Amino acid sequence: MLNTVIIQPPLVQLNTPYPSGAYLCDFFKKIYAEKKICGKVEWFDLSNDFFHSIFCKQGISKIFEKTFSKALAIADRYEASGDDNTPFQLRRFLSQSESWKNWIDQIIAIVCPGTSAGKISGREFAHEFIRSAHVPRANRVEQYLSGLTHDVSTDDAQILSSLALADLADYITLVYDNNFALIRYAEHLATSTAKFEDAESGLSSPSLVDFYEPLLLEKLSAYKGTPVVFGISIPFPGCFEAALFTAKIIRREFGSDALIAFGGGYINTELRELTEKRLFNYCDFLSYDKGYGSFINIYEELSKIPLLYSDEEKSVDEKLSKKTFDLKSMFNGTEYYNTSYLFNGTIVKPASKESDEYKSISSQERKLIHTVTPDYSSIDFSKYPRLSDDKNPMHRIWNDGAWLKAYLAYGCYWHRCAFCDTTLDYVKDYCPTNVDNLYNSLSVQAEKSGVFGIHFVDEACPPVALQNFALKNIARKEKATPLTFWGNIRFEKTFSRDLADLLSNGGLTAVSAGIEIATGTGLDAVNKGTDMKNIVSACCAFKEAGILIHSYMIFGFWSQSEQDLIDSMETLRQLFEAGLLDSAFWHKFTLTLHSRIYEEYKAGKYPKLKIFPQKESQFAKNDLHYEGEEKSEKYSAPLNSALELWMHGEKLNKPVESYFPFKMPKPSIAKDYINSLIASYEEERDKAFCCLPNPGSKEKCVWLGGVPLLLKSQNGMQLCWSYMGELLYADIEKNKGNEIAGVLKKISAANFDGGNSEDFMAEKVLSVLGKKLYLELRGKGLCVLL
Repeated sequence: MLNTVIIQPPLVQLNTPYPSGAYLCDFFKKIYAEKKICGKVEWFDLSNDFFHSIFCKQGISKIFEKTFSKALAIADRYEASGDDNTPFQLRRFLSQSESWKNWIDQIIAIVCPGTSAGKISGREFAHEFIRSAHVPRANRVEQYLSGLTHDVSTDDAQILSSLALADLADYITLVYDNNFALIRYAEHLATSTAKFEDAESGLSSPSLVDFYEPLLLEKLSAYKGTPVVFGISIPFPGCFEAALFTAKIIRREFGSDALIAFGGGYINTELRELTEKRLFNYCDFLSYDKGYGSFINIYEELSKIPLLYSDEEKSVDEKLSKKTFDLKSMFNGTEYYNTSYLFNGTIVKPASKESDEYKSISSQERKLIHTVTPDYSSIDFSKYPRLSDDKNPMHRIWNDGAWLKAYLAYGCYWHRCAFCDTTLDYVKDYCPTNVDNLYNSLSVQAEKSGVFGIHFVDEACPPVALQNFALKNIARKEKATPLTFWGNIRFEKTFSRDLADLLSNGGLTAVSAGIEIATGTGLDAVNKGTDMKNIVSACCAFKEAGILIHSYMIFGFWSQSEQDLIDSMETLRQLFEAGLLDSAFWHKFTLTLHSRIYEEYKAGKYPKLKIFPQKESQFAKNDLHYEGEEKSEKYSAPLNSALELWMHGEKLNKPVESYFPFKMPKPSIAKDYINSLIASYEEERDKAFCCLPNPGSKEKCVWLGGVPLLLKSQNGMQLCWSYMGELLYADIEKNKGNEIAGVLKKISAANFDGGNSEDFMAEKVLSVLGKKLYLELRGKGLCVLL
């Protein structure tokens, strides 16, 4: 018997599970079935459990009990240093501690209705929480209330409750555990410049000892006395310390019965050049990239160990009673696929990519991309809080909903951006999933969980895959509750008005994408593979289709001039002013070891780029430092200050250079730059809608205009249909009415079967509708497919 347990340590995004556990769960279940392994596969989202163990009456009571005297002493110290605000906040927390204890469960019930299993309905408490003079209040909540331009209402309850939790987190960080943060635990301890001992020193952190350890022991108790493979997912630096703590407890409790693997985004990007042997005091091996191939290799070796696999002649008790196996015996110096481990004091690196075994497992792994889908069957989504700290609609979508996270493709179909980790598997090894298989699986997951929202976490969703997913979703509307979805894309010309309309009709509600540097020279410098004309065209198409848009921006690119930065900022302002963006985020450029820039730098392409050697004591080794990188830090606050206003529709006419407390050049781009690109888009859109299919064309089209109606008119007959909230009319020949209505019903997107039917061929549709009506319907319900 062999059990497999996947663990997500705290803290990751709170509103929904991180998807690595869901994908690994399905992968391991398939491996168990294929190899007939006797045992159980389970995954625990301990990030969510950790949150609830703290933010409940018992948890908050424990924290106030442990910190009361310490908080008073800290308040006194701040006051002695001339800080009046911090003592005020701390003393108010302590004075209201009983109120916080008595309100915490109701606050959680407002943002997380299912947590109390029906015992508490937060909706009714919302009225009291937003208005009563006797509920606990702290800094963030008061700032929000003071900035309201309307009377507070229950519509504000979710934001106020979220801010109250953030206020409590501030108190916890200041007086109880300096490493605690509501978003990612101990993030600052695991940056690329940290020493390994810095992370180890935090293993006695109060939050981990008081709250996480009891939780972990409770979850693992059922597996004591059995051999277990533990897969610990570390997607972000902020999970690393909790992952070490998790492994430490497993080592202590399970001894030789445990085989511990670390994997995930942090391992893939930061620890590929690992030299720190002490890490293997906590784990037995590192699993890189997808993880599937590594475990295929490991489980092939485990299959050679007796008593772990099903044997009809032996009972389960007999298998458990004989401990003749050694889970770690395979780590004897042999090189495995995408796996690192320690043997005789040396870190054994992954097998060569040129070996036959590597190529064989790689082929198996790529096939699994088509069949493995995320398995959320063990997750109770009612336990996930719907947090919100902003009214911006695009910001809300990240946290206000328990999304089923999935991807349409592994890797990026562009994988050429200069700043990205393009030499790593998770970017460069593009491999699309089987959309039919994924859609069917997610539909089943949605029915079981009651969560019908999908967040595609692709590096960039492939347009054709998005189209096919939307078509399947449109067809589902006829039979059952459809899915709603959003995800990350590339701004490119493929996202035409036709495609945007289809995706919107098929359930797409928002997209996020990188512009990075919104100038011609900037886009070329980062090798974005698109231009501002195509970016604006994609944004126009999405906005016309009612889809929210978020953009990622970069400042401080190693070669960026102040003129280029201010031009990029001005372009961003104009995009907001034109209504083409709903939100954005400025990222400070970071040079990484696995980026395209570094590859080209090594080839001598950038003689002006001066990179400093990495420090020997550096644990994680992805971030690189270069001469002059600190100069861009001064831009951060002004850029973010302006962006915060623009995202709320404020100060859109203020000159961008005036946000800086130091002299900046004026923008060199025209004030109507974005408007001119919008005009160009509209001209090309209308031109496309005036095009007929060429003879012999393989173009297909679908109808998105609802049920076509036939009406009598003075001129004979009219076709009537609805599209995007409008009721539209077109004159048609009376004797062709039934034929026209019939073909439009036949080519309804809900009937599209993948294009096998000749009925959807654009030429055939044109032959029935005629040139005039065909062109009248284009862009108003008649949609041409990719």
